[in-house]
Amino acid sequence: MKKQLLALASISLLLTACEKNGMDKNTNSRDRNDQTMQEQQNANPEDMATTQRIRAALMDDDSLSSNARNIKIIIVSGVATLRGTVNSDKEKNDVEKITKSTKGVRSVDNQLEVSPSTPRSQY
Repeated sequence: MKKQLLALASISLLLTACEKNGMDKNTNSRDRNDQTMQEQQNANPEDMATTQRIRAALMDDDSLSSNARNIKIIIVSGVATLRGTVNSDKEKNDVEKITKSTKGVRSVDNQLEVSPSTPRSQY
């Protein structure tokens, strides 16, 4: 029991230190500074339902990488903002196409970034 309390206290201190240093679990500074957009989405059930439809469509597309399936989707009044990293320009375009074709989306702000290709092994 003492070990559990000590562990809990240690975690609490660590989290407090992170908060005081301006750190949080979101390491993307662009997203950390854009809380208003996220809060607006959370307040609108229609936007949340649209986000769920987009996420389901991305998960159902076997041609997409795990990066593309795990992008950040923010919907505010039907405007979809896409953020994150995908593996190719094709994936970036495919994700935008899926998003545009989803019920409830009026327009798309595609801020997805393509990750630099990694060199292939010569084995």
